[in-house]
Amino acid sequence: MREALRLADDWVHLKKNNVRNLIRDIVKSFKARCEYVEVRIEETTETSVRFSGKELEIISTKTELGGCVRCLVNGSWGFVSFNDLLEIERFAEMAVSHARLLGRGKTVLAEVQPVEDDVALSLKKDPRGVRLDQKVSLMRSYNDLINDYSPQITSSTGIYFDRYHKISFGNSEGTNIVQEKMDVAGMCSAICAEGNRTRSQRITFGSNDDYSCAEGLEERVRGACQNAILQLRAPKVKSGRYTVVADPALTGVFIHEAFGHLSEADNVYENKPLQELMTIGAVYGSEKLNVYDTGLRIGSRGYLKYDDEGVPTEKTYLIREGKLVGRLHSRETAGAMREKPTGNARAMNYHFAPICRMRNTCVQAGDVSFDEMIKDIDLGVYAVNTTGGQTSHELFTFGAERGYMIRKGKIAEMVRDVTLSGNVFTTLKNIDAIGNDQTLHNGPGGCGKASQMPLPVSEEGPHIRIRDVIIGGE
Repeated sequence: MREALRLADDWVHLKKNNVRNLIRDIVKSFKARCEYVEVRIEETTETSVRFSGKELEIISTKTELGGCVRCLVNGSWGFVSFNDLLEIERFAEMAVSHARLLGRGKTVLAEVQPVEDDVALSLKKDPRGVRLDQKVSLMRSYNDLINDYSPQITSSTGIYFDRYHKISFGNSEGTNIVQEKMDVAGMCSAICAEGNRTRSQRITFGSNDDYSCAEGLEERVRGACQNAILQLRAPKVKSGRYTVVADPALTGVFIHEAFGHLSEADNVYENKPLQELMTIGAVYGSEKLNVYDTGLRIGSRGYLKYDDEGVPTEKTYLIREGKLVGRLHSRETAGAMREKPTGNARAMNYHFAPICRMRNTCVQAGDVSFDEMIKDIDLGVYAVNTTGGQTSHELFTFGAERGYMIRKGKIAEMVRDVTLSGNVFTTLKNIDAIGNDQTLHNGPGGCGKASQMPLPVSEEGPHIRIRDVIIGGE
């Protein structure tokens, strides 16, 4: 009860004292005592629905209000997060004290132009205008469809959420931004079993501007049910080296996990071996290969106009015509490496300081059709979607959700237990065809790094053809 009353007091305080002015006052008060100071205040409203099997497991709507102060004193960072806005000045004092306790450090922030802006939502269909019972009914309909599809379907999972964020940010350099964000996502999974064998297939959806992404998914749900049953009886792929065609979803997740994280500058600038691998100008593929990360893709879960340091986002090429040309920066990493900030400083929420993170990571479309891509493959594997994977520096292992053999230029039988592994730099060089069918992938998960999980991101890519891929199986 006491916390609820405190939250109510904070809302009243926000209404009486415009949050933008509140931030200005704190920044002005502490500016002379710090090399740099910033304040971020967040209001969040989230709705969640979850089915597990036939049961409605979770239905909730929650609101949260909090903020953080980050300051730079003697080259060291102090960071404090809080829920009590009435005590914001005391928390700012704590941040300064923490920085001083750390002693003298060395931090250079790359210069950026100060910005004043209000970023309002522009939505195609606002999830806040859809009643909670309608959201539950929609997800129930998908869940019932799965459980009624076949006796071989033994269970299901259905997840839906939407999150509205209003983020107010200001710093001692004159930036003051109020930015609204929307995030909608979910998934439906069909799980089937036969004997001791279990298989699942899923469909995912997501958007930053349209509740409609969750609607009209019946055919996709039925397809997931059918593929889950087919996977039960599919033979294991025979292990070996194959020419592999990756579908757009697998292409996107591969480039995010295997290369995107290597491009985050905080993983690079204090790691000498990685610096040598990630030298600007190094050749990583043919002239057909272009990879970029962007915050400007409207509709993607990785869309944002400004990052959590108030830096405008952009389209940042990482590989252009096969050569490494860029990396993903915060102001601190850009300052340390004497490069340009890219708008990639992101925080999961006000509990965390921003670090280098991806937004929407993409392999740019080429000019090859899918039929052209497979027609010359005598024996290969078509890998569809992903069940996840592991990366360790330049080494990776990914599981495909399902696979199909390619025989004499045609898609043949379905196979299971398709696992791809290799060296990311070798694999990039072995991409010899890039499709003309670039597709956005908005799953309900998110990126994890430094205990900040799940940060909304997205991936985009076309079909790609890769020579000499190690496939694990039977």
